Amino acid sequence: MRKVWITALEKEEAQVQKVMGTVKQYGLAPDGHFWLDDLKRMAWDGALAPLTAKDAALWIILGGPSWQTSSVRQGLSLLALAVAQQKGLGFPILLLSSGDFPDLTELPTPFRAAEIVSLTAATLGPKIAALASRPAAAVTTSYRLSIHALHGIGLWFEVGPAPGGLPWEGAMFGVHGADIDVHGVGPANGIPARTVLEYALKGMKAQVGADEYIIWAARNRLDEKLSYYVRVQGVPEKLLFGPYAETDDAEAHIVSLI
Repeated sequence: MRKVWITALEKEEAQVQKVMGTVKQYGLAPDGHFWLDDLKRMAWDGALAPLTAKDAALWIILGGPSWQTSSVRQGLSLLALAVAQQKGLGFPILLLSSGDFPDLTELPTPFRAAEIVSLTAATLGPKIAALASRPAAAVTTSYRLSIHALHGIGLWFEVGPAPGGLPWEGAMFGVHGADIDVHGVGPANGIPARTVLEYALKGMKAQVGADEYIIWAARNRLDEKLSYYVRVQGVPEKLLFGPYAETDDAEAHIVSLI
């Protein structure tokens, strides 16, 4: 049976029961949790296994006021990135609101393709059924972005060129609102135990609009089987990454987590 995972940002049990009842009416199995806002202990990681299970068909995030809390947005964004690397960028996310809700363009990058529905909308049930039934949309990018939450070791990000894409002649990774303390290059999908960096650069600063980024980089050539890894201290508000370049007009991707 297809399952729907419900993340409740506020402990409004009546709202949760209503959503679970609606999910059951459409032949889906509801499950979920109340959100724990604890970035230091990577509490967001607790929902990763059920969300990436084979039978997980939809992620519902229920809440209103908590979307205004920066740490909640960051934790949800980290979880969304981790889910996307296993389920694909097209994995459906439904945001349920009991009141006013931010515009999609004001949400963190991982949620800008989500659907927003009012908890009281007459179309709530059909919307849940439709999203849980349709195949995940195929969404492609020119890059790979992965996250590794290693309890006791730290929060790592992994980047590189997308499968079938052009190799990168080096890579750079920057954070706004946090810092970087370790980097390396190694096989995709796993933190390398040993690494050899070519022309490594640390602690560079770049201003993009009103945001200052701390950037580390290396000139190792990357293909779809090799990745650039960085360990971050703290939780970033924004990420900046892409192929290494020495010019100001370099290709760079920005992902907002807040």
